[in-house]
Amino acid sequence: MAVGLYIHIPFCIKKCGYCDFVSYPYDAGLAASYLSALEKEMALCSREFGGEQKVFGSIYLGGGTPTALTGGQVAGIIDRCRNHFSLAGDVEITVECNPGTVDPEKMDTIRKSGVNRVSIGVQAYQQRLLSGLGRIHTWREVVQAADSCRSAGFDNISFDLIFGIPGQTRNDWQETMDRVLEMSPRHISAYCLKIEPGTPLHREVTTGPVTPCDEDLELEMFWCTVDKLTGCGFKHYEISNFALPGWEARHNLIYWHNEEYLGLGPAAHSMLNGIRFNNVESVELYIKKLNRGELPVSQARVLTVTEQMAETVFLGLRLIDGLDPGVFAERFGRTINEVYGDRLEKLVCLELLEAGENRLKLTKKGLPLANEVFVEFI
Repeated sequence: MAVGLYIHIPFCIKKCGYCDFVSYPYDAGLAASYLSALEKEMALCSREFGGEQKVFGSIYLGGGTPTALTGGQVAGIIDRCRNHFSLAGDVEITVECNPGTVDPEKMDTIRKSGVNRVSIGVQAYQQRLLSGLGRIHTWREVVQAADSCRSAGFDNISFDLIFGIPGQTRNDWQETMDRVLEMSPRHISAYCLKIEPGTPLHREVTTGPVTPCDEDLELEMFWCTVDKLTGCGFKHYEISNFALPGWEARHNLIYWHNEEYLGLGPAAHSMLNGIRFNNVESVELYIKKLNRGELPVSQARVLTVTEQMAETVFLGLRLIDGLDPGVFAERFGRTINEVYGDRLEKLVCLELLEAGENRLKLTKKGLPLANEVFVEFI
């Protein structure tokens, strides 16, 4: 079974006000030191975790902003992946990019390295909403980024959007989707904004200048998204993700199927050989450990069978098609009803879950209440 490879690029031109991911202001010297350490981590992981024996079906460069790096640096990362890991012949290689950090020359270099999918962080059409989120790009730069990707030969382009932004109206959201659809995307991720503690946006909300979006409006926007995109031929295949048939994100499907993945870079998480582990968050400590020949792991533990079963259920339920009980039984040697019968019965009675012989999935009522369903399995 193919494994996923996630590589965290911890640099941004400017950190957005809602972001709680580990990232640092871009510095050319620090980036060069980081990339040197990253190759050391690849070599160590390949030996330590059998990276040469495992076949990687996807590579995902996330951040941060991977395209804060030069095209040559991104291409170098992909080349090093080939040197240290066995890649599937049809490997999906995705690079996240932010408008304002891409140009035709950079994307041409990245495309020629073997990257075959890009995810563009759009978030919203309206400049006032982009400014409120702390985004540094304009809509014109979104269009230019998409054009740069297409001119480089990318046909698998995904757009990330956010609804539930403070001050956003339903018409704003409709307009954002309309504008994105004009660019003929293959894939759209539409996330409801989560205001994370410790972020500048959270401080603005708690101190009063910013009013969060009304929950009823968020729900209205969610169903507006489903109706709009499915009406345009997109398959709603995961709670927040939509794809034209055949263009689903294979890397993310690895997570939702609770399969193995290796994470490289500061704060990256991994799940290999039944062990969950994550790296140190500090990029300086990450570099220091690898320069000493040490893996930069901060925590690691073996998951119990109970934990593995629970994660298989609630991750699988994120998929609109849900979970196959037969696959669960084959994986764990017990039926899903034997393990979770009472909880399944409760959720079915609440009309949050639909339990058939070959499929367990969220109902239409359960979709927007997914987190309330998932806690039943934790």
